Order: sequence, then C-alpha cells, then structure tokens
Amino acid sequence: MTTHATAVISAEVSAASGTQLSSGIALLTIFVLSVFVGFEVVSKVSTVLHTPLMSGANAIHGVVLVGAILITGSVSGPVQLTLGTVAIVLGTVNMVGGFVVTDRMLEMFSRPNRTAKGSDGGADK
Repeated sequence: MTTHATAVISAEVSAASGTQLSSGIALLTIFVLSVFVGFEVVSKVSTVLHTPLMSGANAIHGVVLVGAILITGSVSGPVQLTLGTVAIVLGTVNMVGGFVVTDRMLEMFSRPNRTAKGSDGGADK
C-alpha cells in the first residue's frame, strides 16, 4: 500500500469517527430536549386528564410488551435471550404498576357506597 493510499484511508476513518461523534452528540441533544419538553407537557396536563392518559399509556405498554415477547422468542444467542427476558420482566412490572395506579386514581373519583338507613336496621356490620 502506498503512502498516499494510507493517508486517504486514515483521513476517511477519522472523518467517519468525527461524523459518528457529532451524530452521537446530536442524538444526545435531542434526547435531553425531549426530556425537558416531555416534562413541561406532562406537568401542564390537568388532573382530570391524568387517568385517561395513563390508561392509554398502559395500552401502548401492552403492545410494546407483546412485541418484546415476539422478538425474544426468535433470538438465537444467550445474551439476546437474557436481555429480552429482562425487557419482558421490566415491561410487565411497568404495565401492571400502571394499571394499579390507574385503578387507585379511579377509586378517588368514585362515589362511596351508601346504604339506605332503614335497609339493614341501622346496625353496623
């Protein structure tokens, strides 16, 4: 290999590394901005809308969980199987926890059961 060819290849490699670095910084910047925008959007939602939004998010988590199960079922290596299993377990915990929180929030808005005073003879059970 000639010196000129080696210089060209090393210049291309360093340019590619610089592109990957700037691409990584751009992705990190987008992620950080998304976190700030998401926080602002969620904090501005009125309390009346939290329960419907959470139930919609739980439905999306269910679809993501089904996708994780399908993809984990078709992996070939032990590392992929381990990561897929961990993703399924964490996704399940996230989805079930979301349903529990949604159920508790719905209980806050339900009316307490009132029994008629004369129906049970006035005795507390």
